[in-house]
Amino acid sequence: MKFGVGQPVPRTEDPRFLKGVGRYVADMLPPNLAHGIVLRSPHAHAKIKSIDTAAAKAAPGVLAVLSGADARADKLGSLPCTAPPVAFGGPPKAFMALHPVLSHDRVRFVGDPVAFVVADTLNQARDAAELIHIDYEVLPAAVSTGDAAKPGAPLIWEGAPQNIWFAMERGDKAAADSAFKAAAHVVSLKIVNNRLSANSMEGRVALAEYDPTNGRTTLHTSTQQPHKVRAGLAGAVFREPEMKFRVISPDVGGGFGMKGGVFPEDALVAWAARKTLRPVKWVAERSEGIMSDAHGRDSVSAASLALDASGKFLGLRVDTNYCQGAYLTPSAGVPAGMGSMAYTNVYDLPAAHISFRAVYTNTTPVGPYRGAGKPEAIYVMERLVDQAAAEMNIDPIEIRRRNYIRPAAVPYKTPLVLVHDSANYEAVMDMAVDAADWKGYAKRKTESKKNGKLRGRGVAYFMEICGPFNDRMEIRFDENGSVTVVAGTHSHGQGHETVYAQMMSEWLGVDFHSVRMIQGDTDAVGFGRGTYGSRSMTIGGSALKNAADVLIEKAKKMAGHVLEAAAGDIAFADGKLTVVGTDKSIALVDLARKSYAPAGWPAEFGVGLEAVGTFTPTRSNFANGCHICEVEVDPDTGSVKIARYIGVDDSGIIINPLLFEGQIHGGLAMGIGQALMEHVAFDDASGPELSGSFMDY
Repeated sequence: MKFGVGQPVPRTEDPRFLKGVGRYVADMLPPNLAHGIVLRSPHAHAKIKSIDTAAAKAAPGVLAVLSGADARADKLGSLPCTAPPVAFGGPPKAFMALHPVLSHDRVRFVGDPVAFVVADTLNQARDAAELIHIDYEVLPAAVSTGDAAKPGAPLIWEGAPQNIWFAMERGDKAAADSAFKAAAHVVSLKIVNNRLSANSMEGRVALAEYDPTNGRTTLHTSTQQPHKVRAGLAGAVFREPEMKFRVISPDVGGGFGMKGGVFPEDALVAWAARKTLRPVKWVAERSEGIMSDAHGRDSVSAASLALDASGKFLGLRVDTNYCQGAYLTPSAGVPAGMGSMAYTNVYDLPAAHISFRAVYTNTTPVGPYRGAGKPEAIYVMERLVDQAAAEMNIDPIEIRRRNYIRPAAVPYKTPLVLVHDSANYEAVMDMAVDAADWKGYAKRKTESKKNGKLRGRGVAYFMEICGPFNDRMEIRFDENGSVTVVAGTHSHGQGHETVYAQMMSEWLGVDFHSVRMIQGDTDAVGFGRGTYGSRSMTIGGSALKNAADVLIEKAKKMAGHVLEAAAGDIAFADGKLTVVGTDKSIALVDLARKSYAPAGWPAEFGVGLEAVGTFTPTRSNFANGCHICEVEVDPDTGSVKIARYIGVDDSGIIINPLLFEGQIHGGLAMGIGQALMEHVAFDDASGPELSGSFMDY
């Protein structure tokens, strides 16, 4: 089928993006629009002794100047965190450092919002913000992730001794201790996974409108999870019913986990719109985004691997600090909670013991980013494997081959609670080795040396824990036979409009071009969990398949009436419903048109043809792959060139190979970026960010 599942169909979204006619929040210009500016703390840790806003309020064009005291007076709540430690097997009680909409007594990172200025124009808001006088008493700051929980570190929250949000263990300590005692060789490393900024092409932006006639607030925001934003805004911040809020997330230019919940600015524009009775917009500048977007990664691990004399893995120990920053992001616990399950990666490890702490620091809050904890854990394991190979003089490919989980062992339960349901790891690695010409490396290294370059090679195997939580999808036929998919997932660059249309074309036999998708509007989409954790195709796609199956069963009953046959005698194929053994048939789209007949249509069928499907996974799935990279380094300048890169990924059924390749390329760009170029750095003594622009970052 030309536009069916498995076909490399170009993205139908791209023409509008390439022509500059995409619909982003920053493009929206409602009448009487006002503009907001956030005044942020210049200190990593300080008491707010006083705030003087009088001059700012009197400045030209200013409509409102809001402070933390105003937020308390209006009884605004804090931003929610929906990933408490207990969700990952941690303690049921832990101090939740929730982010206030505006800080009122103390700031805890450089960039902490302390005031919000709203004016007729953006420049007027900027000018007025400079007139706000804040008297700070600077306090010692705890900045380093590795040192945050050490005795004597400055305390960030009274309720979090040693700056620890929660600490927990996974695995069996006694078994790991025994494995290390029996080991012929032990390798140990301290591993830092550096902090990143997501830097989505479209930065964060929020625009709110308030209708005093019905008391409803509409928030347009760049988010991956509109329903989660609505729930947090209504329940945690304003403490009102969700029906009082509508969240719309139109075209979104990337999220990568960062745009996964309510940010202070979402609440600020909604609050300001209510105060001023005007639409209020806030748009992050890039330097502001690097400072205030939820960061990713930032963990420090002490890790050891025990092996026998032949290079067989016996046991693993890892002790990690996961940075949370000054406040908890909406999904703050995910990197530590999920990542801690992944340290054994794809290897048959008899024993493992993982201990970790989620620590507060006087830095920008940290949350899920592109893999959400699993890449950090995989990095630790793969570094240990390579170190073992080097110290024991075993080929890096061979040492992995000796230790993979075997297909015959599945379902395989790791010491860290995961259950692998497939294990073709050696076969995937062999494909990568062949494609990379592993044996030809020595010759290429010699050629590089002749040209004055150093050549290096690395291999890594990864697995990803994919597809969390359930979701809901709808299919609706219009009166003219067109199909609307109402998606609980959310596309912010993945291409869902295209792949869902392919699915409808494959499963229902409808014209690919007659399918449209609705997403990102809490008034139009009954419910949805959005997109994160590689869940849209596995969870959303499965829910859509279930909806299609329900719709077909409904259609068989309708077709039985039209074709004068029993529903059990109706078969569906290639977009047609046919009486088995006859030439009597009706196209599904024609049947859908009939279902809207104003009279003469059986009442028991209702009006229209539509269906709802849900899907709840019973277990995670494990996408995985082997990647091999060769680099050339100029010893005089340190310049690194990627000379060869091979990746083989086992990703199940590929809905659209063209889009799949794009996803792989994007992931590689972000991984290579972290390895060679990207790093959020702070002054460890006082806390200012040292990488506040792209030039520095």
